[in-house]
Amino acid sequence: MTTIIFHGPVVNPLSLTVYNALPRCLIAVANDGNILWIDDDVDPANLRDTIAHHGLQSYTLIDLKPGEFIMPGLVDTHIVRSPPPSLPPTHPSASMPASFQTLACAHPPPSSPFRDNSLLLISGGDFELLDWLTTYTFPAESKFKDLEYAERIYTDVVHRVIASGTTTCCYYGSLDRDPTMRLADIVHKKGSQRAFVGKCNMNWHCPDYYVEESVQESISATVDLIRYIQAFPLSPAQEPLVHPVITPRFAISCTPELLAELGELAKTMPGVAIQTHISENQKEVEDALLYFQADSYASIYDKFKLLRHNTILAHGVWLTEKEMDLIAEKGAGLSHCPTSNFYLSSGMARVGMLLDHGVKVGLGSDVSGGYSPSILHAIQMASIASKMLAIQAESKRRSHDDKDEDENHKFVHRPTHTSPDSAEEAEQHPQHCDRSHKEGKFTNKKLGVATLLYLATKGGAEVCCLQDRIGSFEPGKAFDALLVSVRNEPGNPAMWGYDLEQESSPELNLKRWLERFLFSGDDRNIKKVIVQGTVIGGQEHQA
Repeated sequence: MTTIIFHGPVVNPLSLTVYNALPRCLIAVANDGNILWIDDDVDPANLRDTIAHHGLQSYTLIDLKPGEFIMPGLVDTHIVRSPPPSLPPTHPSASMPASFQTLACAHPPPSSPFRDNSLLLISGGDFELLDWLTTYTFPAESKFKDLEYAERIYTDVVHRVIASGTTTCCYYGSLDRDPTMRLADIVHKKGSQRAFVGKCNMNWHCPDYYVEESVQESISATVDLIRYIQAFPLSPAQEPLVHPVITPRFAISCTPELLAELGELAKTMPGVAIQTHISENQKEVEDALLYFQADSYASIYDKFKLLRHNTILAHGVWLTEKEMDLIAEKGAGLSHCPTSNFYLSSGMARVGMLLDHGVKVGLGSDVSGGYSPSILHAIQMASIASKMLAIQAESKRRSHDDKDEDENHKFVHRPTHTSPDSAEEAEQHPQHCDRSHKEGKFTNKKLGVATLLYLATKGGAEVCCLQDRIGSFEPGKAFDALLVSVRNEPGNPAMWGYDLEQESSPELNLKRWLERFLFSGDDRNIKKVIVQGTVIGGQEHQA
């Protein structure tokens, strides 16, 4: 592969509040897929001289058309598996907790009239998490023991995820070792995607037909998968693209003995990441605290040495501020999955508060709890969730202000201090609290374009501990990127007229294109999906 040089508009996230919009940028990508150098502003008239200045004699130049731009690839920090079949089972399992028994099944459902092409991404939105798992997800996952089925479904899933612009993805396989190995093979050989792949550990509160028989079986299969993935060939940059990840499904699916063994395994493999769920649903939280006799959900993972710098925690809807502090202290990251949080009525994660507490945050599609494999959709849902939280907070503030005004009109003596002496007083007298220090920079604020872009790219890279390699464009980093078009040719009916209203500044034009793509774009607007300098997907990709 010869050196490739891209010339044209580039979007590059810098921080949670700032990104560069560079209309005339030049990026050179070396044979190994790493970025050689970047020139932020190059006049087309000086293009050849600028390239010659860098000493390049042989290269391929790609000039972007008006309405096209380059941005970092999207990072999906949480995707569980393929869409589940829409036929619910009906047989409860006595070995499961009451919250799971409602619609659980004790054995795999009989032959379904549904065929593979009738698997639906949108299934079970009338249920909340625990009943949804037993009604749809566990029966669907049990089918992956059939390796031909797993090959067929996983191939389609990986293809669709890449087509949606995801260059790095954290995959949950099933609880079975061999199908998860097949998933890793597909990601590595057919997709060439950057990814984390883990098999679920689950030996407790699971249906009889879908549960690991022993702690040893679970650990042994996990070790086998880790070694299998670690043996994959390295990329041209002499680094792995596919990484193993230790994957306890969530606390209530693992006995204390299994979590303890997973913690010991993780201790011997500090470079292997950990992924799991946390505080997604209120009933799930209640069950976790009950089963483990714990003060908080996060403390369970901490107790078993599973909370550390490379732990990826999905959802976090019902985390307390104390838990946020613990997660930040341990350096763990959170995958914000707003689509599934809405779809399964789990709630709205307080992302702004997490950021103010110093927690790393990225975005997750959570297919198939989420109904779209696109991180663009997660961006849109994250925006809506943040606006709803901001509206709620403002409504509460106004309600308290009105209450204060009513009380003042009664000429009742009131304390004048603004900092309550205790949490109890703050709860009893919220009108006394100075909320400015609590809200911080992001708490109860809507997330702007710069923040959403960061979460989908560099934020996700930080959650995966890959921020030194991906998430933004810098010399020496891997070139994981999207070539985006907001022109009319892609045929996206939600996006047109990019050239009808031109701003006086090319930079403002580029910012407008970015926002259109984030909120109206889809796979039709993604011309190239690039990982480590190699095109692996997009509308112009030839498989």
